[in-house]
Amino acid sequence: MKPEVEEVLKSIRPALQADGGDVELVDVVGGVVKVRLKGACGSCPMATMTLKHGIEAALKERIPAVERVESV
Repeated sequence: MKPEVEEVLKSIRPALQADGGDVELVDVVGGVVKVRLKGACGSCPMATMTLKHGIEAALKERIPAVERVESV
């Protein structure tokens, strides 16, 4: 599932980079995707919303096996 997750993250990355941030895939364990928010996203007060309503929603929509996304 890692390659599929990486493809979805690749499609999300331009929006994050436009705001000075980025996302890095750390690991996929079962249905849990572990990511690291970087740059401006790492210290942004809206990071939780970006993680849940942006990244997690996109991953769940395109990869039904994804249960949740965690920031590490």
